[in-house]
Amino acid sequence: MRALVRPVLLPLLFGACSHGGGSPQSAPDPNAAATVEVQNQGFADMTIYALSQGARVRLGFAGGHSTSRLPIPAYLVQGGRQVRFLADPIGSSRAPVSEEISVEPGETVELTIPPQ
Repeated sequence: MRALVRPVLLPLLFGACSHGGGSPQSAPDPNAAATVEVQNQGFADMTIYALSQGARVRLGFAGGHSTSRLPIPAYLVQGGRQVRFLADPIGSSRAPVSEEISVEPGETVELTIPPQ
């Protein structure tokens, strides 16, 4: 089952965030990593970070006009912590941040970066 989260986002960087978990019949492993699937519809390549409880952790690279799956370390999502995502365009000084969303271990979060 997928739930759609449409947080208020800074200057049109993120089109939508949604997250879904595994089967409702199985309890998620509390030590499992989550995943963020970044659909970068823009031209610019992005470095993706997770922000949680004061920590900024580099998740990886999302090339322009591509979809990337990046792991979110388990320690950032233990206990359903609130997480923000930062997309830092390579060669630009802007770095918008999403609103906070709750991410559970084992979930996949979908992040869409619209074209500029």
